[in-house]
Amino acid sequence: MIYANKLKNIREEHNLKLREIDRILNFEIDTYSQFEREKTILPIKHLNVLCNYFNISIDYVFSFSNTKIYPKYIYEINRKKSGDRLKELRKEHKLTQKHLAEIIKSDNSTISKYEKGINIISTPFLYDICKKFKISADYLLGKIDEPKYLK
Repeated sequence: MIYANKLKNIREEHNLKLREIDRILNFEIDTYSQFEREKTILPIKHLNVLCNYFNISIDYVFSFSNTKIYPKYIYEINRKKSGDRLKELRKEHKLTQKHLAEIIKSDNSTISKYEKGINIISTPFLYDICKKFKISADYLLGKIDEPKYLK
């Protein structure tokens, strides 16, 4: 997981133990440690809960930005807006769903479900899309309107 060290550093900056993060996320004891040890990937809905708890952006956790929190930050992920923005991004880059799926090593039906707002973009796919197209994860999830693109 590309951001495990960042999560650990944020937790330690707040002087929290792993068990306390387990409680925040409503996990069984020792579940969260798997994410910091890179044994598994933290689902986006749980990553969002942590970002909201620490009042930080997903872009900050992904090391896409040094901005900890954006102005007018929305704490909930907006599936509809996220789907619309993913579709807009795909069309802006003249990609079919199939081509985008190939880029992120997925399939057309997954992209379709994201674009229809049925599913939230999964953490690894979100990271890959944002990194490839230099777009804000928070923007893509509908949590902010600016900035759209990152440097």
